[in-house]
Amino acid sequence: MGDAMAIEEQRSILSTGSVTPEPDTVTKIVRRIRALVTKLLPVEVELTDITDATSSIITPEVITAFAKCGGDFAEAIPFCLLRARATFMRDAYLNPPDYGESVCRATACETLARRIVHTLDPDRLESVMSTRFRYRESDGDASAPISALESAIDQHCTIFLSSTESQHVVNSLWRGDWVQRNNEDDDIDYVQYERTENWSFWDHVNPERLSVPRYQSTFKIIVWAIFLFVYSQAVSSPLDSLDPAHQLDEWEYVLYIMTLSFLVEEAVKVFKTIRISTRPLATINFWSVINFMTDVVLLSAFGLRVAGLIMGQEDNEQARNLQFRSFQLLSCAAPLIWMRLLTVFDGVKAVGTLQVVVFRMLRESAIFFILLAILGVGFMQSMYALDAADGESGGGIQVFNSLLQALLGSPDFDTPNERFGYPFGLIVYYSWNFLATIILVNVLIALFGSAYSDVVENATDEYLAFFAGKTIELIRAPDSFVYPAPFNLIEAVLIAPFEFVLPAKAYVKLNRIVMSTIFFIPLVIIAVFETQISHSRSERIRLYFAGPAPEEEGDPKVEDPESDDPNGEISKYSFEQLVKAFPDTAITESAVVHKEMKALKAQIDRLERIISEGPEDKKGKDEKKGGKDNKEAIKEALVDDQ
Repeated sequence: MGDAMAIEEQRSILSTGSVTPEPDTVTKIVRRIRALVTKLLPVEVELTDITDATSSIITPEVITAFAKCGGDFAEAIPFCLLRARATFMRDAYLNPPDYGESVCRATACETLARRIVHTLDPDRLESVMSTRFRYRESDGDASAPISALESAIDQHCTIFLSSTESQHVVNSLWRGDWVQRNNEDDDIDYVQYERTENWSFWDHVNPERLSVPRYQSTFKIIVWAIFLFVYSQAVSSPLDSLDPAHQLDEWEYVLYIMTLSFLVEEAVKVFKTIRISTRPLATINFWSVINFMTDVVLLSAFGLRVAGLIMGQEDNEQARNLQFRSFQLLSCAAPLIWMRLLTVFDGVKAVGTLQVVVFRMLRESAIFFILLAILGVGFMQSMYALDAADGESGGGIQVFNSLLQALLGSPDFDTPNERFGYPFGLIVYYSWNFLATIILVNVLIALFGSAYSDVVENATDEYLAFFAGKTIELIRAPDSFVYPAPFNLIEAVLIAPFEFVLPAKAYVKLNRIVMSTIFFIPLVIIAVFETQISHSRSERIRLYFAGPAPEEEGDPKVEDPESDDPNGEISKYSFEQLVKAFPDTAITESAVVHKEMKALKAQIDRLERIISEGPEDKKGKDEKKGGKDNKEAIKEALVDDQ
């Protein structure tokens, strides 16, 4: 009963609307939370003792205490807990002797944030998750605004992001049940998308629905498939491309225009996200790097192609060489372009988890490449000096190629013996092979194995965090009108200049007209999907596209159903009567023992008080009578306690 009352008290605390605190206020709350967490965990404990659902550390009473620590700013508590987590993780890396304690406290902050969000009323969830807060940074400046959900994604908080509440928000945004409203000062709100059953079909053709992450992702996949087809056509005729007199054909025009649009889209998104992010590097992920590399390679090929066309009339041989280099660069982009198609299947848990494993491996391998670079520079300098000792040098490229071949498993032991001087060149080359291929490569394998085991052991939470990051990435950069590439060039050239000329209402109307015209077919498909498929009469189709069914907890029709069977009734014993015999699995066994011991101690104290207050100066029958009265009083006290 006490635990239930504690949870209800938490709900009452966080159900009241609160104002957005100032940066100084947020900083003070974060510091107060740090002090509370340090008091709660003065020493290092096992992480499972913190994250366990029946933890004896993160108890309902502790959750209530942290929910109250913000006073009138209760809705800022989950964000402040995640901010406190970030500071504890920073302390862990800056102070290695206290690394274990800091990690435990950071985990406690994240677990508390998850538990407190779990106690929220459903109508407060949008506000708590979407409100962007500012805090004071170490240099005294106010930080960029960031919400609790965005902070959790930047910190890769798998405990928080894998919660039912976080995934409810993420899935609602992904499906478009909730939409993001961009307010002033880079503030946002998650609001319910209003669907009116009385609308006509054409009322559902709404250009704003292009900003829904599910539709954005689908549109990008289709555009990328078209881009892959165009690229395949552009590289299918190398002989024509190498002809200096051959001008750009239609496939090359489309290829380079689409490449430019992708580069502009990625650059604008990264710029906007970095501007409002407190951790700029966290906003640049693996696919951002792949997209940038692809665009740079293709645009470099375009530059060489144009240079060859301009030079064709003056220097035929040089123009042919530039055309050849352009085609070589264009061909090298194929692996990067095909790799991007992996995002088509990242909605599948197995593929998404595999991507998380690869990303983690690349991040963990940073230490390997640092050690390799340091050793490589030393060995390269040594072998270059040995090569130049006889007055003839083959250049640094040959030395680098020899070292790289040895690292990749194909060493050439004859060349060092001949070119770099016997026996010193061979000794240095042997040393490089031993250190690089035996020691460092095995270190890399161990790092990869550790990253793989960490992700696989926590595969579900890792995938949910990955999916949350993918969803928020599509809507995080503020943009009221989403023009997916390659149509973003139309916005940049023809629409954006009118923003500084037209009134706000006229500019909005212009965008709606242009978007309704350009994206007419996709908008019609979206309208058909939302009116006929996601709200289909078929329960199987509706549940597949509309997400999981609502929970039935607390529904009286489920707990105490009525029976139409004339042979008897189901709810002969009420739901409340049945669950009275259930154990309280929300608390640990040690907590139960502690509770029972407190009750026993209270009974013993009461018995001692009753005995000490009994008559001591009576004799004979009066003493017997008094003793009897005391015994009766003790029995009555025990009955009352029970």
